[in-house]
Amino acid sequence: MSQNSPCLWNQLPQSVSAPCDRYKHACCSADGNVYILGGRNNSTLRDFWSYSVVRNQWTELSCIGETAPEEVEEHSMVVHKGFIYVFGGTLDSAYASLRCPLWVFDIAKRKWMDCPTKAISSQTPIPSNRKSHSAVVVGSSMLVYGGFIDIKGSSQEFWSLNLDTMVWSLLTDLQQRSLSPGPRHSHSAMLYQSCMYLFGGLKGLKEQRDFWRWNPASCTWSLLKTKSGPSKLIGHSAVAYKDSMLLFGGGESLNYPMDCLWRYNFSTQTWSQVVKMPGSSSPDKIHHCCIGLGPNYTADTTSNCSESYPKQQSDKFRPFKNKCFPAPLTFLGSEGAIELQTFALEKCPLKTRGDVPELDKSDLLEKNVHHVSSCLTFENKSFSKHWSCTEEELFEEEDQDILQHLPDLLLVIGGRPCSEFKPISVWQMTLSDS
Repeated sequence: MSQNSPCLWNQLPQSVSAPCDRYKHACCSADGNVYILGGRNNSTLRDFWSYSVVRNQWTELSCIGETAPEEVEEHSMVVHKGFIYVFGGTLDSAYASLRCPLWVFDIAKRKWMDCPTKAISSQTPIPSNRKSHSAVVVGSSMLVYGGFIDIKGSSQEFWSLNLDTMVWSLLTDLQQRSLSPGPRHSHSAMLYQSCMYLFGGLKGLKEQRDFWRWNPASCTWSLLKTKSGPSKLIGHSAVAYKDSMLLFGGGESLNYPMDCLWRYNFSTQTWSQVVKMPGSSSPDKIHHCCIGLGPNYTADTTSNCSESYPKQQSDKFRPFKNKCFPAPLTFLGSEGAIELQTFALEKCPLKTRGDVPELDKSDLLEKNVHHVSSCLTFENKSFSKHWSCTEEELFEEEDQDILQHLPDLLLVIGGRPCSEFKPISVWQMTLSDS
């Protein structure tokens, strides 16, 4: 991605079976599926959904029982080795003081599990409930910074949970207190090359625009000084992409969300604002979620919300040739059009057998594309060889192939302003990789 690479925004239409629109929720991704939990609309929500990126299809998962979270908002959610870890975000209640507000979801078994934690020593407590904190996974540990703790306000507590032993340890004492982000909530945090990067947020009641790096090897914070970059922000979101951090949305207050997309280049240590393609508009969002999908979001720069995709045997071999099919930008003229590598929504040539969709193979072979219900379309030059499979096997095999060769895209899910009686908003952003 060059310094001046433009980006293309598209809103992905959602079906009525999608979750309702919301903000202050949490998202993570694993194996091409996005998981969303809780958040707020008119009240705090208690629902749990998975979103298939390939099929553009939502599925509601169970969120009931003693091992499942209650209503949560401004919580954190990360993925590690097939498990989702949810921390904090509960309402002020007796429950919050009885146990550590941590829940674990087994992705393969699709169920919440009881996974008690303990402190590293009898003198060290376990973390209490909090909101608007951040969490990233470094190695086999989940690092949790700051948050808003009940009447205590902004916290500078820095915790580590060993996900192999489920033991908490407090890192606050390892910080150089004169050089650390200090009390902080509603900030962003992401991972790049085993270091945690933290930007902005609220320090008490004051908005911030400072940028910090935590190095686990030396157990030290460093303040990264830059001459330009984003303004003071709260409720924004950040992910790693190639050698950069992409930071989207947020605002100086809840009532003034922004649509700015910023890129911080770790190699040059400089900020630049990513420009939009002509005719492309991005949403004003605050307290949303950003999910990066594709090899360049996950290969060497696994974000706090993504599992790594399998590495390719050869960069030259790809069974899919992916192209973007946006609405023609006729006013650009023949010389102004920019071709991007991504996918788009199209109507699928489906026949119906009862309630089960059936492929019209003649239409598929003629168009030489793979469709799955209101799904994302791919031009597939090697598609015909799979016709000896059953339709179900075909869906599974093609979905797995697509997941391994997903083009790079950023999803912006939900956020304020939200619509009370409409499905959650999902926006797709693709960068011109020139």
